[in-house]
This record gives sequence, C-alpha cells and structure tokens, in this order.
Amino acid sequence: MATPTITAFDWVPDFAKGQVRDFRVRWALEEVGQPYEVRYLSQGEQKGPEHRARQPFGQVPTYEEDRLTLFESGAIVHHIASQWPGLFPDDAAGRALAIEWMFAALNTVEPPIGELAYVDIFEADKPWSKPRRPAVEERIASRLKDVAKRLGDQQWFNGDFSAGDLMMIAVLRIIETDPLLTAHPNLVAYVKRGTDRPAFRRAIDAQMAGFTGSPPPGFAEWEAKLKAGAGAN
Repeated sequence: MATPTITAFDWVPDFAKGQVRDFRVRWALEEVGQPYEVRYLSQGEQKGPEHRARQPFGQVPTYEEDRLTLFESGAIVHHIASQWPGLFPDDAAGRALAIEWMFAALNTVEPPIGELAYVDIFEADKPWSKPRRPAVEERIASRLKDVAKRLGDQQWFNGDFSAGDLMMIAVLRIIETDPLLTAHPNLVAYVKRGTDRPAFRRAIDAQMAGFTGSPPPGFAEWEAKLKAGAGAN
C-alpha cells in the first residue's frame, strides 16, 4: 500500500491553528502508526479546479491512497480505523459503538459549537451576532450536559480509546477553555486524557510545523474590520 497523502493549509489565522480538520486525520494516522505525506495548499488554492477534483467543496483535508481519494474528516478517520488496528475494537458490536460516537461528535455536538465561530469571529461585525450568543450557548450547554452524563466516570466511552473518542475530543477541545466545557469536570479530564496521548502530541506538532506560508492579500483588513465590528457590538 502506498503511503497516504493528505492535504493541509500552509497558513491559517492564529485562532485556527491546531483546529484545522486535517489535524483529526493526522491524529488518527499517528494512533495507528501509519506514516503519511502532506500536500500543502496556500489560502485560495483549495478553491481551484485541481483541488476541487479531490474535494468538491474546496476544503481540507483530503486523503489519497493508491487509487482511493476521500474527503470529510469523519469519513477519512473511519477509513483509517477500518484499515489499521488501534482505533476500532475487534468485535462488530464494539466497532458499531465507536462509530456511533463518531457520528454523535460530528452530527450532534459539533454543530452548535461551530456556531460560536460565527458569533465570535466570522460574523462578529454583524449587528445580529452578539444577541445570538445566549441561544447558541444554551444549545451547547444542553449537548454537553448529555455528553457528560453519558461519560460519567468512564475513561473513554466504550472501553478502550477509539475513533469515537478521538472525534469527540477533537470537537470538545474547540471550546477547551470555555466555561461551557469547564462546567463539566469529567469532560475536562476526558479531553486532557486525549490530549496527553503521545499520538495527539505528534499530530499537533506536525500540523503546527506546517504553517510556514503567508496570509492572503486583504487578510489584515478583514481582521481589522472584524475586530472593529466586535468592539462595536
């Protein structure tokens, strides 16, 4: 089997460093001990026809292995967990439970957390942004309460660390220092267990080392506009 190749950005704003979703793929590959290569894209290059042939929405990451090309971090992590031992239990029921938590992370927990990025960053200059935050916080708080209750005092969701835990921790660490998460000590401890894993550290170090590019034209003006709008709100 050929060494997999993933795509990643060579530059992102500071708030996105460590969070771009190629990190999730890197972490999965590190957990299973699979070397990989990275094709770096400058900002804007992801919207070009060459990359859209790999990823129709012009996003990262993508994953290429022999004749197989995948997009969507969840699908890629599922493929990695299916290809190499380490992220799925050996039994069918255990695999199903791990997949269940992958879907829960991506479909139930991440969407309201993702809304915070629009409230606090991407639409911070809009008059409707700040008034939206209480409702967004309420939705996140409800999801986190349910996740914390189900986790209880377990180390991981179903026995050993799995792809389900990897995806859930990748989502929860988006708000790692937010009071919404720190209100749940068991979730804070859960995230720390995940981020203390050697594979996590290797993955995060690799992503950070790849940010060697430059911001696109107009970024400074865009950033200043958002900061001014956030201050006005």
